[in-house]
Amino acid sequence: MNPLERYEPLVDDPAAFRAACDRPLPSVVRVNTIKATVERARQGLDSEGVEYDPADWHEGLFRLDGHSPGRNWAYVHGWLHGQEEVSVLPGVALAPEPGERVLDLCAAPGSKTSQLAAAMDDRGTLVANDNNLGRLSALRHNCERLGVTNVAVTNQDGRNFSVKPFGFETFDRVLVDVPCSCEGTCRKNPDVLEEWSLDHVESIAGIQKGLLRRAVQLTAPGGRVVYSTCTFAPEENEAVVDHVLELEPCRVEPVDLPLVTAEGVTEWKGETYDERVRDTHRVYPHHNDTGGFYCATLEVTG
Repeated sequence: MNPLERYEPLVDDPAAFRAACDRPLPSVVRVNTIKATVERARQGLDSEGVEYDPADWHEGLFRLDGHSPGRNWAYVHGWLHGQEEVSVLPGVALAPEPGERVLDLCAAPGSKTSQLAAAMDDRGTLVANDNNLGRLSALRHNCERLGVTNVAVTNQDGRNFSVKPFGFETFDRVLVDVPCSCEGTCRKNPDVLEEWSLDHVESIAGIQKGLLRRAVQLTAPGGRVVYSTCTFAPEENEAVVDHVLELEPCRVEPVDLPLVTAEGVTEWKGETYDERVRDTHRVYPHHNDTGGFYCATLEVTG
């Protein structure tokens, strides 16, 4: 069975959902405001004759018409960074401020890390962690090309992340963009559908629960945690949030996101979840011509 069939009961228009998942994903670049303004980035693309359409919900995102994101001098100079459109949402939801302490718990290869740094005006403390040492080289390279200077890179298992090296106990905001089964990326990587298995979904959900619990523990009371995946599986989305709501002092924070989203589901395969997960966000490809995504915003209460 194509795993996408599994999720058809969750969507409003299964035929449109499946058709969107079969189409190639548009190439998108994000303007890196550490090095360039939106207007300057536009001029860089115009000078090379690169055709693009600005995203209607974010002035710093451009959909490229038939061009690879990395094949222009504005990219080489760090004015632009290739980033899937929907993956910008977690950084928008986290909304870090200059001068804050921010943790990206599963950071490599660094697209979201650099987005957070730009939102912080490259000020404050941004810790970019990943447990995969090999992937950290890509993160470091991207941060260097984009001119990020407020970042400290660490190599820890996020489920046991320690703040001891930094001399403080908690962060103001934590992003947890966890490893997942990735069905939402099928428009750019169709192989994920062939490699998908329910065993993998169930096994990785345990890792995700540990990561989100640790993120809440690392966040100061009143601080914000954003949990995100690129999967449609409720086992990896609402079930993870439900688990952490039961065990950690936090609540779902309703946040308006600038894309069309569906509310979180509260029932799936005989399981029921906390009613508060309705205020989390599901992004389906046929609603915005993007990849698939899930995003939950939590406020730490104790």
